[in-house]
Amino acid sequence: MIKNIGFLIFISLFGLLTTMAQPQKNILIGDDIQLIHLQDSVYVHVTWHHLDNFGRFSSNGLILIKDGQALMIDTPMDNVMTERLARFLKDSLSVSVTRLITGHFHGDCLGGLEYLQSIGVESIANSRTIAKCEELDLPIPSTSFTDSLTFDFNGVQIDCQYFGAGHSFDNITVWIPGNKILFGGCLVKSMDSKGLGNLSDAIVSDWDITIKKVMKRYSVFKIVIPGHGDIGGTELLTHTIELVEKEKAK
Repeated sequence: MIKNIGFLIFISLFGLLTTMAQPQKNILIGDDIQLIHLQDSVYVHVTWHHLDNFGRFSSNGLILIKDGQALMIDTPMDNVMTERLARFLKDSLSVSVTRLITGHFHGDCLGGLEYLQSIGVESIANSRTIAKCEELDLPIPSTSFTDSLTFDFNGVQIDCQYFGAGHSFDNITVWIPGNKILFGGCLVKSMDSKGLGNLSDAIVSDWDITIKKVMKRYSVFKIVIPGHGDIGGTELLTHTIELVEKEKAK
Protein backbone atom coordinates (compact mmCIF):
# COMPACT_ATOMS: atom_id res chain seq x y z
CA MET A 1 0.00 0.00 0.00
CA ILE A 2 2.79 2.42 1.02
CA LYS A 3 4.72 1.51 -2.15
CA ASN A 4 1.66 2.25 -4.25
CA ILE A 5 1.16 5.63 -2.58
CA GLY A 6 4.82 6.47 -3.12
CA PHE A 7 4.57 5.47 -6.77
CA LEU A 8 1.48 7.66 -7.26
CA ILE A 9 3.23 10.62 -5.63
CA PHE A 10 6.23 10.09 -7.90
CA ILE A 11 4.03 9.97 -11.01
CA SER A 12 2.21 13.14 -9.95
CA LEU A 13 5.45 15.03 -9.32
CA PHE A 14 6.90 13.78 -12.60
CA GLY A 15 3.82 14.96 -14.46
CA LEU A 16 3.98 18.36 -12.79
CA LEU A 17 7.68 18.81 -13.57
CA THR A 18 7.14 17.67 -17.15
CA THR A 19 4.34 20.20 -17.58
CA MET A 20 6.51 22.96 -16.12
CA ALA A 21 9.32 22.04 -18.50
CA GLN A 22 7.13 22.44 -21.57
CA PRO A 23 7.67 25.69 -23.52
CA GLN A 24 4.96 28.30 -23.18
CA LYS A 25 2.91 28.02 -26.36
CA ASN A 26 0.85 31.19 -26.04
CA ILE A 27 1.75 34.45 -24.33
CA LEU A 28 -1.11 36.90 -23.86
CA ILE A 29 -0.23 40.59 -23.93
CA GLY A 30 -3.65 41.97 -23.11
CA ASP A 31 -6.86 41.11 -24.96
CA ASP A 32 -5.63 42.06 -28.42
CA ILE A 33 -1.99 40.93 -28.65
CA GLN A 34 -0.71 37.36 -28.44
CA LEU A 35 2.56 35.56 -29.07
CA ILE A 36 2.38 31.97 -30.36
CA HIS A 37 5.58 29.99 -29.88
CA LEU A 38 6.53 28.00 -32.99
CA GLN A 39 10.03 26.64 -32.39
CA ASP A 40 13.31 27.71 -30.81
CA SER A 41 12.99 31.50 -30.48
CA VAL A 42 10.44 32.00 -33.25
CA TYR A 43 7.02 33.43 -32.47
CA VAL A 44 3.98 34.50 -34.45
CA HIS A 45 2.62 37.78 -33.16
CA VAL A 46 -1.17 37.95 -33.51
CA THR A 47 -3.03 41.21 -33.04
CA TRP A 48 -6.75 41.94 -33.19
CA HIS A 49 -8.24 45.03 -34.78
CA HIS A 50 -11.66 46.42 -35.64
CA LEU A 51 -12.86 48.01 -38.86
CA ASP A 52 -16.34 49.48 -39.14
CA ASN A 53 -17.02 47.78 -42.45
CA PHE A 54 -15.54 44.43 -41.44
CA GLY A 55 -15.68 43.94 -37.69
CA ARG A 56 -13.01 42.36 -35.49
CA PHE A 57 -10.21 40.45 -37.20
CA SER A 58 -6.70 39.22 -36.47
CA SER A 59 -3.41 39.82 -38.29
CA ASN A 60 -0.21 37.78 -38.15
CA GLY A 61 3.42 38.80 -38.01
CA LEU A 62 6.61 37.00 -37.04
CA ILE A 63 9.30 37.57 -34.44
CA LEU A 64 12.69 35.84 -34.57
CA ILE A 65 14.83 36.26 -31.45
CA LYS A 66 18.59 35.74 -31.44
CA ASP A 67 21.25 37.03 -29.04
CA GLY A 68 18.97 39.49 -27.31
CA GLN A 69 17.76 41.02 -30.57
CA ALA A 70 14.51 40.55 -32.47
CA LEU A 71 13.73 40.60 -36.17
CA MET A 72 10.08 41.52 -36.71
CA ILE A 73 8.21 40.67 -39.90
CA ASP A 74 5.21 43.00 -40.31
CA THR A 75 3.97 45.26 -37.55
CA PRO A 76 0.58 45.41 -35.90
CA MET A 77 -1.79 47.84 -37.63
CA ASP A 78 -0.93 50.89 -35.55
CA ASN A 79 1.86 52.51 -33.57
CA VAL A 80 0.16 51.97 -30.20
CA MET A 81 0.00 48.18 -30.53
CA THR A 82 3.48 48.05 -32.03
CA GLU A 83 4.88 49.98 -29.07
CA ARG A 84 3.11 47.65 -26.62
CA LEU A 85 4.55 44.62 -28.38
CA ALA A 86 8.08 46.04 -28.53
CA ARG A 87 7.95 47.11 -24.87
CA PHE A 88 6.77 43.65 -23.81
CA LEU A 89 9.70 42.06 -25.64
CA LYS A 90 12.07 44.49 -23.92
CA ASP A 91 10.62 44.36 -20.42
CA SER A 92 9.58 40.71 -20.20
CA LEU A 93 12.00 38.89 -22.51
CA SER A 94 14.98 41.32 -22.43
CA VAL A 95 14.87 41.55 -26.21
CA SER A 96 15.21 44.65 -28.41
CA VAL A 97 13.64 44.88 -31.86
CA THR A 98 16.46 45.86 -34.22
CA ARG A 99 15.12 45.04 -37.70
CA LEU A 100 11.76 45.03 -39.42
CA ILE A 101 10.70 43.49 -42.74
CA THR A 102 7.48 44.86 -44.23
CA GLY A 103 5.57 42.51 -46.54
CA HIS A 104 3.65 45.13 -48.55
CA PHE A 105 2.32 48.66 -48.21
CA HIS A 106 -0.90 47.98 -46.28
CA GLY A 107 -1.38 48.93 -42.64
CA ASP A 108 -1.23 45.34 -41.38
CA CYS A 109 2.42 45.28 -42.48
CA LEU A 110 3.72 48.75 -41.66
CA GLY A 111 1.09 50.42 -39.47
CA GLY A 112 3.64 50.59 -36.65
CA LEU A 113 6.62 51.60 -38.76
CA GLU A 114 6.67 55.17 -37.48
CA TYR A 115 7.12 54.01 -33.89
CA LEU A 116 9.82 51.49 -34.73
CA GLN A 117 11.73 54.11 -36.70
CA SER A 118 11.52 56.43 -33.69
CA ILE A 119 13.50 53.88 -31.63
CA GLY A 120 16.10 53.30 -34.34
CA VAL A 121 14.87 50.06 -35.90
CA GLU A 122 16.13 49.36 -39.42
CA SER A 123 13.21 48.70 -41.79
CA ILE A 124 13.49 46.60 -44.95
CA ALA A 125 11.05 46.60 -47.86
CA ASN A 126 10.66 45.88 -51.54
CA SER A 127 11.47 48.92 -53.70
CA ARG A 128 7.89 48.74 -55.02
CA THR A 129 6.59 49.10 -51.47
CA ILE A 130 8.85 52.07 -50.81
CA ALA A 131 7.68 53.81 -53.98
CA LYS A 132 4.05 53.30 -52.93
CA CYS A 133 4.76 54.65 -49.44
CA GLU A 134 6.26 57.77 -51.01
CA GLU A 135 3.20 58.14 -53.24
CA LEU A 136 0.77 57.80 -50.31
CA ASP A 137 2.85 59.91 -47.92
CA LEU A 138 3.33 56.97 -45.54
CA PRO A 139 6.39 56.35 -43.35
CA ILE A 140 9.14 55.10 -45.64
CA PRO A 141 11.21 51.96 -44.88
CA SER A 142 14.94 52.68 -44.74
CA THR A 143 16.42 49.75 -46.69
CA SER A 144 15.29 48.82 -50.19
CA PHE A 145 15.66 45.74 -52.37
CA THR A 146 14.26 45.00 -55.81
CA ASP A 147 13.62 41.28 -56.30
CA SER A 148 15.53 39.45 -53.58
CA LEU A 149 17.56 40.08 -50.45
CA THR A 150 19.42 37.53 -48.34
CA PHE A 151 21.02 38.60 -45.09
CA ASP A 152 22.36 37.15 -41.87
CA PHE A 153 20.51 37.93 -38.66
CA ASN A 154 22.88 36.95 -35.85
CA GLY A 155 23.68 33.64 -37.56
CA VAL A 156 20.22 32.98 -39.03
CA GLN A 157 19.78 33.22 -42.81
CA ILE A 158 16.82 35.32 -43.93
CA ASP A 159 15.60 35.32 -47.55
CA CYS A 160 13.25 38.07 -48.73
CA GLN A 161 11.84 37.48 -52.22
CA TYR A 162 9.45 39.17 -54.62
CA PHE A 163 7.82 36.46 -56.76
CA GLY A 164 5.14 38.61 -58.33
CA ALA A 165 1.81 40.23 -57.62
CA GLY A 166 -1.13 38.72 -55.76
CA HIS A 167 -2.88 40.27 -52.78
CA SER A 168 -1.04 43.44 -53.78
CA PHE A 169 1.35 44.40 -56.56
CA ASP A 170 4.29 44.53 -54.13
CA ASN A 171 3.79 41.57 -51.74
CA ILE A 172 6.88 39.60 -50.77
CA THR A 173 7.60 36.38 -48.88
CA VAL A 174 10.21 35.76 -46.19
CA TRP A 175 11.86 32.34 -45.99
CA ILE A 176 13.90 31.15 -43.01
CA PRO A 177 15.68 28.08 -44.47
CA GLY A 178 17.20 26.87 -41.20
CA ASN A 179 13.74 26.54 -39.68
CA LYS A 180 11.86 25.70 -42.91
CA ILE A 181 9.45 28.55 -42.12
CA LEU A 182 7.74 30.56 -44.86
CA PHE A 183 6.09 33.82 -43.92
CA GLY A 184 3.68 34.25 -46.80
CA GLY A 185 1.80 37.20 -45.39
CA CYS A 186 -1.36 38.27 -47.19
CA LEU A 187 -0.21 36.51 -50.36
CA VAL A 188 -1.23 33.27 -48.61
CA LYS A 189 -4.71 32.49 -47.30
CA SER A 190 -5.51 30.36 -44.25
CA MET A 191 -7.42 27.10 -44.64
CA ASP A 192 -10.60 28.57 -43.18
CA SER A 193 -10.66 31.35 -45.79
CA LYS A 194 -13.66 31.01 -48.09
CA GLY A 195 -12.47 33.74 -50.44
CA LEU A 196 -9.53 36.00 -51.21
CA GLY A 197 -10.61 38.78 -48.88
CA ASN A 198 -9.74 42.40 -49.65
CA LEU A 199 -9.24 42.69 -53.41
CA SER A 200 -8.96 46.48 -53.59
CA ASP A 201 -5.27 46.31 -54.52
CA ALA A 202 -5.13 42.69 -55.71
CA ILE A 203 -3.79 41.45 -59.03
CA VAL A 204 -5.93 38.31 -59.22
CA SER A 205 -4.70 37.42 -62.72
CA ASP A 206 -1.15 36.90 -61.37
CA TRP A 207 -1.91 35.58 -57.90
CA ASP A 208 -1.90 31.82 -58.57
CA ILE A 209 1.13 32.14 -60.85
CA THR A 210 3.02 33.85 -58.02
CA ILE A 211 2.08 31.13 -55.52
CA LYS A 212 3.28 28.43 -57.91
CA LYS A 213 6.65 30.20 -58.18
CA VAL A 214 6.90 30.16 -54.39
CA MET A 215 6.14 26.42 -54.27
CA LYS A 216 8.71 25.72 -56.96
CA ARG A 217 11.45 27.67 -55.17
CA TYR A 218 10.93 26.22 -51.68
CA SER A 219 10.18 22.52 -51.96
CA VAL A 220 10.06 21.63 -48.26
CA PHE A 221 7.87 23.63 -45.88
CA LYS A 222 7.60 22.88 -42.18
CA ILE A 223 5.45 25.91 -41.34
CA VAL A 224 3.59 28.38 -43.57
CA ILE A 225 2.25 31.57 -42.00
CA PRO A 226 -0.57 33.50 -43.70
CA GLY A 227 -1.26 37.17 -43.14
CA HIS A 228 -4.49 36.34 -41.30
CA GLY A 229 -5.81 33.17 -39.68
CA ASP A 230 -4.26 29.90 -38.55
CA ILE A 231 -0.80 28.77 -39.57
CA GLY A 232 -0.32 25.52 -41.51
CA GLY A 233 1.84 23.89 -44.16
CA THR A 234 1.93 23.45 -47.92
CA GLU A 235 -1.85 22.99 -47.95
CA LEU A 236 -2.24 26.75 -47.43
CA LEU A 237 -0.52 27.40 -50.75
CA THR A 238 -2.64 24.91 -52.69
CA HIS A 239 -5.76 26.28 -50.97
CA THR A 240 -4.82 29.79 -52.06
CA ILE A 241 -4.42 28.63 -55.66
CA GLU A 242 -7.87 27.03 -55.51
CA LEU A 243 -9.41 30.26 -54.19
CA VAL A 244 -7.77 32.26 -56.97
CA GLU A 245 -9.03 29.83 -59.61
CA LYS A 246 -12.58 30.17 -58.21
CA GLU A 247 -12.30 33.94 -58.30
CA LYS A 248 -11.09 33.87 -61.90
CA ALA A 249 -13.99 31.61 -62.88
CA LYS A 250 -16.62 34.10 -61.68
